[in-house]
Amino acid sequence: MAATEKRMILRFVDEPGYTNDIECYLRHGGYEQLRKAVGMQSADIINEVKASGLRGRGGAGFGCGLKWSFIPPTNTKPVYLICNADESEPGTFKDRQIIHRDPHQLIEGMTIACFANRAHLAYIYIRGEFPEGARILERALDEARSKNFLGKNILGTGFDCEIYVHRGAGAYICGEETGLIESLEGKRPYPRIKPPYFPAVLGLYMSPTIVNNVETLCHVKHILSMGGAEYAKLGKPNNTGTRIIGVSGDVKNTGYYEFEVGALTLGELIYDVCGGIRNGNSLKAVIPGGSSSKILKAGEVYRIKQKGPDGAMVDRDLRLEDIPMDFDTMAAVGSMAGSGGVIVMDHKRDMVDCLQNLNEFYAHESCGQCTPCREGSLWMKKITTRLVHGEGRAGDVATLKSVADNIAGRTVCAFGEACSWPTQSFLAKFKDEFEAKAKAGVAI
Repeated sequence: MAATEKRMILRFVDEPGYTNDIECYLRHGGYEQLRKAVGMQSADIINEVKASGLRGRGGAGFGCGLKWSFIPPTNTKPVYLICNADESEPGTFKDRQIIHRDPHQLIEGMTIACFANRAHLAYIYIRGEFPEGARILERALDEARSKNFLGKNILGTGFDCEIYVHRGAGAYICGEETGLIESLEGKRPYPRIKPPYFPAVLGLYMSPTIVNNVETLCHVKHILSMGGAEYAKLGKPNNTGTRIIGVSGDVKNTGYYEFEVGALTLGELIYDVCGGIRNGNSLKAVIPGGSSSKILKAGEVYRIKQKGPDGAMVDRDLRLEDIPMDFDTMAAVGSMAGSGGVIVMDHKRDMVDCLQNLNEFYAHESCGQCTPCREGSLWMKKITTRLVHGEGRAGDVATLKSVADNIAGRTVCAFGEACSWPTQSFLAKFKDEFEAKAKAGVAI
């Protein structure tokens, strides 16, 4: 039986009568944690976030408190905070729920994060295709200013902080933090080389900068409310807190859900939470963390290393349905928890067609800075397009794999992996379908 939802970030969003205005937010305890934060030492807030074990909810799963600690303790430049609200990963739709339904939760989390990191200016970089979300945020920021939760001398403490909304131009690459920073500076969003351009040292305007995801920043107020040690009891070691999961594809009940990290398996999510595969079909595959995460095939056994009762590492075999939904286990089975976008595919799905859909997206979204990605993403799209239209050639499958293999690890940013991993994993799991398409084209 699946674990029950633990709604923390989404606690009020579906409650009858709950609205996204500030008066409603205040009635539900809003901005109380900001009041608490401005009476604390900045270092104490950072230590609470470290103790919580909070990992970024945007895709990489990097430690939030650790990221904050990279900001140089003494510097002559201003510190900036950027909220990454680009949410452009296909299959991912959690952050927009927060923005549309509970924007003040994000604003409170951002303001606390600014105080903790000595930042006085922050930006919400929101995807250009989210005009309504931008409008809601602008209104919420005005409301927060009217109550002195933003602006000059916040709550009479002498702390000044301002947040601005910046609408992006609708490019997937702007989800990458340095590409986002370039775009925010008004330039073409070419990701920067790391090192030396780590945002904590050389970020926005070459100043120390923190870039956090929407959901990540919302957790900050809850960590302050509970205390880092108490928050760390949620979820699993090194996989703490709750996580919003967006489920799409061939299940009966698509939607967004919030659970403690690792509290349920993929099978429990699909069959108990989402009601099973629709139309009586059977499960074929799952993409567990947004479209760039490697696909997992039903019926396969995944072997991982795990600590046994005596502390020794032992082998454990997992079916797809038995895989716990936490960062570490997903990595151990060869994929990633990523952005929390779970895409479920039933046995009627044509894997060549599915990959073509993804390849078309990534070829369109490549920023073009790196040759392997710029050229390779187009080549992969051309090959899968041929296969889908029955025009496959002998050697197409081998060429497709070779192109993907020569993109990953050879680009400035992780877009190379994002566009090559789907091809690599689809071919590894469903090679027979691709070979059949290629042979059919040759026969014609």
